[in-house]
Amino acid sequence: MAALPGRLGPGLFRRSHRCLSGVARTAGCLRRRDSTLEQRRPVHAMNLPAIPRLKLNPHRHYVAELRRRLPAHIFEPVPQRALWMIAYGAAAVAGIATVAFAPIPAYVALPIAAFIGVAFSALELLGHEIVHGAVIRRPWLRDLLAGICFLPVAVSPMMWRLWHNLEHHGNTQIHEKDPDAYSTFDEYLRRPGLRLLHRIVPVRSILFFVLLSAWFTVHSLTSLRRTLADRYPRPIKARVVAETALGMAFWAALAWLMGWDRFAYAFVIPLLVNNFIVMSMIATNHLLNPLLEEDDPLAGSLSLRMPKLLNVIFSNFSHHTEHHVFPAMSARFLPHVRQMIKHVWPDRYHELPYLTALGLLWKTPRLYLDNVRVIDPATGQRYGVLGHGLDPQRVAPLE
Repeated sequence: MAALPGRLGPGLFRRSHRCLSGVARTAGCLRRRDSTLEQRRPVHAMNLPAIPRLKLNPHRHYVAELRRRLPAHIFEPVPQRALWMIAYGAAAVAGIATVAFAPIPAYVALPIAAFIGVAFSALELLGHEIVHGAVIRRPWLRDLLAGICFLPVAVSPMMWRLWHNLEHHGNTQIHEKDPDAYSTFDEYLRRPGLRLLHRIVPVRSILFFVLLSAWFTVHSLTSLRRTLADRYPRPIKARVVAETALGMAFWAALAWLMGWDRFAYAFVIPLLVNNFIVMSMIATNHLLNPLLEEDDPLAGSLSLRMPKLLNVIFSNFSHHTEHHVFPAMSARFLPHVRQMIKHVWPDRYHELPYLTALGLLWKTPRLYLDNVRVIDPATGQRYGVLGHGLDPQRVAPLE
């Protein structure tokens, strides 16, 4: 068997092998109670194939090659992009005012709430672009504008920079370093909460789409807890708390002013819509890819094909591999990067239609058995990932 690289290699594989082998004799064995999973014994008939070494290129490899080929002006910030805040903010405010004060029935308020949710998503993804410095480089103005854009989700711009810019972008798909990377099967066996989640939301369950509607909010609260428990200096933590509290206080005050029934249409339902839109893209951007040992944007990211109108509204967030190569580049120029990457590295670039990628998330499990395989804990079936056994046109378990 080929040696596995680094931390994700022998240790994780041996643990997962032991956990699986004791229940491999029956197809439904992993449906047993959690206590049964802990009382496993080795069976040597597992016959797992060797795991390939991942051929990775460091991030700087792509940056150097593309900078040589692309025009210099596309690496400059585009301040005019901030004007989209006016359009998205006005749409959100108009929708909120309508459901808060107009005497409209629920069947009219509901689509307006969905419209507000789309405006929230547009603001959040524009804020994502701003906080990377792709619109404004001046720190105080960058954080102010990003804070306004993140107000719908009450996320601190400082926390976003720590969680997303620093930790996620610096360690994309690296297990235990990337806060957005999904869990391993080994972690599933050790964490009761994770086991409960996968029991409630099994593979190909309609509840997966319900989960998307809460995922970002839960993940941001988890990131807040982790940030406050981490080694960051006290002034930074104080700022994170203050910015988060300010956003939450704003929405609490609005709830008090308009009443909880109207607040549901003004904020709660729009937040669920926002979560679904944003997480349906974030999850497809990475969770179909392998776990990595170093940051390789082409191996660890997936770009999406979406209608042009949606790309305009959502700040070309679908161009996610391109964004990971050049995080500080304006969304306006990411299509140019896409064309160049497809020209230089057509065999390494991953791109799928949005609905196809979302369907793959629904059809395949999320728990990583190792770098390049995911496992369904209910059946023991193993699937590949992009570039390593996952065929988007014919989804089937590995032999």
